[in-house]
Amino acid sequence: MKLEWMGNHRVLIEKIIKYGNAYSNTYKLQRSYGTDVMFSASQIQTLEYILEAEDKDEKMSEMAARLGVSRSTFSKNVKNLKEKGLLEKYHLSGNRKDIYVKPSAKGREVYAKYTKFVCQICFDDIFQYADNISEADKENFIRILDLFADVLLWYGEKEQEPRKLIKIDAGND
Repeated sequence: MKLEWMGNHRVLIEKIIKYGNAYSNTYKLQRSYGTDVMFSASQIQTLEYILEAEDKDEKMSEMAARLGVSRSTFSKNVKNLKEKGLLEKYHLSGNRKDIYVKPSAKGREVYAKYTKFVCQICFDDIFQYADNISEADKENFIRILDLFADVLLWYGEKEQEPRKLIKIDAGND
């Protein structure tokens, strides 16, 4: 059956879906990524966002929202990264409720090794192609990915209809 509703965008959608499936298959797998520490893509993204936001003093809930993951997922990643010695936890004097996380020296070192590794196996090639795309086209592609992600996040949170048992007639088995 030809999927005409996609028009001439079928290949684009196919590649986005292929990427999403490939990513979901590896998202939680623990790998070394050129370092001496095993961690998942989910965990390294958490470390990356913490490194990126360390001057902002963002709360963990704010970082989780920016990353597009639940607070519980973000907290679980923080716990695992802390156990691996990659993060340190803090609170402000007089306020033990709000938790702040900062990268440790080991976290910075591991992240530097990780980035060198992933640039060599993936991002150098991607950046080479991206350098040949106009800024307007990059902005459009970013918007496409944002729209797709926003719908997936919304749909993941949307309450689904409850399942119902439907009686099967004895004659229709």
